[in-house]
Amino acid sequence: MSTKNLLVELFVEELPPKSLKKLGESFAEVLFAGLKSQGLAAADATVTSYASPRRLAVHVANVETQAADKSVSQKLMPVAVGLDANGQATPALLKKLTSIGADASVVPNLKRAQDGKAEALFYDSLAKGVLLPEGLQKALDDALAKLPIAKVMAYQLADGWNSVQFVRPAHGLVALHGSDVVEIKTLGLSSGRETQGHRFEASVDKVVLKDADSYEAQMENEGAVIPSFEKRHAEIARQLASAAAKENLRPIEDENLLDEVTALVERPNVLVGKFETEYLEVPQECLILTMKANQKYFPLLDAKGKLTNKFLIVSNIRPADASLVIGGNERVVRPRLADAKFFFDQDRKKPLDSRVLGLAKVVYHNKLGTQGERVERVQAIARAIGQQLGGDALAAQVDQAALLAKADLLTDMVGEFPELQGIMGRYYAKHDGLSDDIAFAIEDHYKPRFAGDELPRNMVGICVALADKLETLAGMFGIGQIPTGDKDPFALRRHALGVLRMLVEKELQLSLSELIYIAFAGFQKGLLGEAQADTETFMFERLGGMMREQGYTANEVDAVLSLKPMQTNLVPKRLEAVRAFAALPEAAALAAANKRVGNILKKVEGAVNDTVNASLLQEAAELALYKALGQIVPKADAAFAAGDYTASLQALAALRTPVDAFFDNVMVNAEDEKLRTNRLALLAQLQQAMNRVADISKLAA
Repeated sequence: MSTKNLLVELFVEELPPKSLKKLGESFAEVLFAGLKSQGLAAADATVTSYASPRRLAVHVANVETQAADKSVSQKLMPVAVGLDANGQATPALLKKLTSIGADASVVPNLKRAQDGKAEALFYDSLAKGVLLPEGLQKALDDALAKLPIAKVMAYQLADGWNSVQFVRPAHGLVALHGSDVVEIKTLGLSSGRETQGHRFEASVDKVVLKDADSYEAQMENEGAVIPSFEKRHAEIARQLASAAAKENLRPIEDENLLDEVTALVERPNVLVGKFETEYLEVPQECLILTMKANQKYFPLLDAKGKLTNKFLIVSNIRPADASLVIGGNERVVRPRLADAKFFFDQDRKKPLDSRVLGLAKVVYHNKLGTQGERVERVQAIARAIGQQLGGDALAAQVDQAALLAKADLLTDMVGEFPELQGIMGRYYAKHDGLSDDIAFAIEDHYKPRFAGDELPRNMVGICVALADKLETLAGMFGIGQIPTGDKDPFALRRHALGVLRMLVEKELQLSLSELIYIAFAGFQKGLLGEAQADTETFMFERLGGMMREQGYTANEVDAVLSLKPMQTNLVPKRLEAVRAFAALPEAAALAAANKRVGNILKKVEGAVNDTVNASLLQEAAELALYKALGQIVPKADAAFAAGDYTASLQALAALRTPVDAFFDNVMVNAEDEKLRTNRLALLAQLQQAMNRVADISKLAA
């Protein structure tokens, strides 16, 4: 068997830019997996993926011409069915052998092996390894079938009669094993060694590839194309940084935009454009968004992060005189900026509060009413939270911010750019003369919008953000719109994590249970079902996931959250205490003992009284445990009350010896009912003492 490097390229019309990176990765991964599974490529083979606007390609090192033969053991049938009483082949067995290309001569060599309760016959043979054309065809078909394509298109083939479906029309197929063409077909195309380069700047009409290894060099030199997505990405980043440095500015950082632009050009050329400074009167968020979203430009910022009137264009051509390209892009961007300025000027003619009444005409949800009704609910929830955190003064500010939080949804600017909701509300609130506290709260009440996003900047924003997210959670849970599997259309997981992050990171002394109650109480009576308990469970599940992501073990998290501590701001502190306790030499024994106590108490019918009658304590071990609890529990409780959870748990370490002695020497389920009840009460006291910070039985192996 001989190995050579393999190249496969599918040449197509312009692929969807936002999907190109994933398309390229999938094409390479699945095609390689297909070759590997058929024994044509080694598991550790070097695989290089290529993806440009007009091509998907993959280079695989050391691919076999033919896979190695392999032994195959095939189950035929039970011995009782295949052989008669004399051990001769039955007609059924002969028929089966014929169907697999064998005959009666192999019967003496058939193997017998136990298969379940019966003995079966097995035929061992040597399967010929697959040839590369056949194996590559299968791998290619699988790779194309599994491409992550959101929507396919149907197009007619060159013969004028047949049509196929693919993400974009395909016009060329290359398959080279070393310098040899591998004959395969797909999408009405037959493989060859010719492909096309850049639409305008290739030095040849057709790029005739010499072999698999010359692909990248020939495409760059003859085709004027950088076929590697990663290499093109790095080249664009380099040119952006270089062009910006010459202007003493820096380009805006946006990895998604960089990926998209990489998927739009084959031969990047970064140029500097500019626009009139009068447009800088418009909030820079608006200008940045319109340049990025509509034109795929990279706005340039000064050293303070302020937008300038210059921007970077990533062109797909490299003319000797780039002035026409720059001028064309400057002419295109002007109307966009003019629209943004017009919207901004028009929106400011109307105070923000005058738009609030219009929210009553905007449907929020067919079961939950309008945006106007939603604003009223958010106001009520926010006021209650503000009252708890800052009294009347904070509640009044929170009430005003919540009233205006959604008003910018009816502005022209947000209508054109929904991504600016909240941001424009801040600008318009400042224009109306409102304080920074109110203005920032209007913008920040959507935060955190995603994992790792910043939290609201002030307490007014915190209150409104909590209220906004809690109202969504209560409303959706109350009408049965609960996330299932991967489906979460109302982003309830994100809302829950946002609430929890604010409670924990801002160390807010608010009860999670009470917040959920306040949220449900904000709705009209009878509108929602009874879902408070489900909402609370959902929140604790998210809190558990959040804490595990921060590095706490599953056992540590379960130990703390099994008690459902409503002061979620104290959960990290409890987790640190549990971690410190688990490191003590006494921890494992006490955790096991606590688990044993819990199992004993679970089996008791009815409630267990935790009042111990000292006069009924007979055994030395139970007297010692009772005395130890009397000495240690007050210390642990005092530390707990002071918020020193670590000291509270560590104080319990002294219980190990008396607890071990108790279980070694005392019969809990004594025949005397009084003794039994008293000993159960002693265990109930022990359990209560050990489980104030966390249920340490969860630490037991």
